[in-house]
Amino acid sequence: MSFQPEPPYRHGQPAKTAVLLVNLGTPDEPTAAALRRYLAEFLSDPRVVEIPRLVWMPILYGIILPTRPAQSAAKYATVWMPEGSPLAVWTQRQTEAVAQTLAARGHHLLVRHAMRYGNPGIPGAMDALRAEGATRVLVLPLYPQYAAATTASVADKVLQWATQTRRMPELRFINEYADDPGYIAALAERVRAHWAAQGRGQRLVLSFHGVPHRSLTRGDPYHCQCYKTARLLGQALGLGKDEILVTFQSRFGKAKWLEPYTEPTLKAMAAQGVKSVDVMCPGFVADCLETLEEISQEAHEAFIEAGGERFSYIDCLNTQPSWIDALATLAEKHLQGWDTRAAPDAATLALQRDQALALGAAD
Repeated sequence: MSFQPEPPYRHGQPAKTAVLLVNLGTPDEPTAAALRRYLAEFLSDPRVVEIPRLVWMPILYGIILPTRPAQSAAKYATVWMPEGSPLAVWTQRQTEAVAQTLAARGHHLLVRHAMRYGNPGIPGAMDALRAEGATRVLVLPLYPQYAAATTASVADKVLQWATQTRRMPELRFINEYADDPGYIAALAERVRAHWAAQGRGQRLVLSFHGVPHRSLTRGDPYHCQCYKTARLLGQALGLGKDEILVTFQSRFGKAKWLEPYTEPTLKAMAAQGVKSVDVMCPGFVADCLETLEEISQEAHEAFIEAGGERFSYIDCLNTQPSWIDALATLAEKHLQGWDTRAAPDAATLALQRDQALALGAAD
C-alpha cells in the first residue's frame, strides 16, 4: 500500500491546529442526476443502512435510485436558495462565523468545514488542511445528539482518510453535546425570540430526525440524548410536561423507527382540538430539506388539513450569535492542551519559506 507524499514545506514547520466542522451533506444542485449521486453515496454507507450488502445493494440500485432522485429533486427545488442548498449555505456561514469568533478570542486556527456525503467531502477537506500545514485536527460534527448513523460515520471517514496518510495528524473528535449549556441556551433564546415576534402556540413540538428503533435496542444513545435535550430546553423555558412534546421525523422504509412520528402526531393533536403549535427541530443546527420542506411545508399542511388553525415553524439555530458563541466555546473546551494562541514570528515564517524553496528545488 502506498501513502500520500507529504507537502515539502512540512519540514521544520511549527504545528498548526485546525477545527473541522462536519455536517451531513447535500446534493450539488436540485436535479435528479445530482440527487442520484448524493443518495448513492449516502445510502451505501453501512452506518446509515444496517442491512447486509447482498440484500440492500440490489434494492438500492434496482428500486430506490431509479425512482427516488427525481422525487427528492422536486422537493429540494422548493427550498433552494440563490447561493445554493440551504444546508451548504448555512454550514459555510457557520464556519466563517466560528472562525471569526475564535480569532477574536486570540486563537490562531484553521477553521474549515466538510460534508459527510457530497461536497466538500471529508477526504478533500483533510487533504486541504494537510496542505495548509495542519498537524492537529479537532473534528466537530454538527450533530448535537450522538448516533452511529451520523457521528460515528464522520469518524469512520476521517480515519479511513488517515489510513492512507503518511504523516497522520493528531486527531480529536467531539462525540456529542446534547446537554451543552451554550447549546441549550441558544435553543431557548431562539424559541423566546420566535414567541416574541410570532406569538405562542398551545404546544411546543420538538421534532428530531428519526432512526430505526433497533438502534435503541442495540445501545445507540441517540434516543436518550434527544429526550435529554428536550427536558433541558423545557426547563430553560419554564414549560410543563404537557406543553412540550418530542417526536421523530424522516422515517424511511417499512421498519419500525423511533416513535412517536412527527406528522401523525400533529394530525392527532389537531383532531383532538389543539388549534396552534410551534414546531422546532433541535437536532438540526442548520436549516435544510428536512426542516424547510418536510416540516415547514408538509407537516404544516398536514396539521391544517387535520383541523389545526395555526402552525408556526421555528428556524434552526443557523448563525444566531449565541449559537456561534456556543460552538466556539465547545471547540475551545476540546482544544485544551494544544497551543492555539501563539502565532509564528517573522523569523520563523521566513525560515519556513526558505525551507520550502530549498526542498522544492531539490525535488
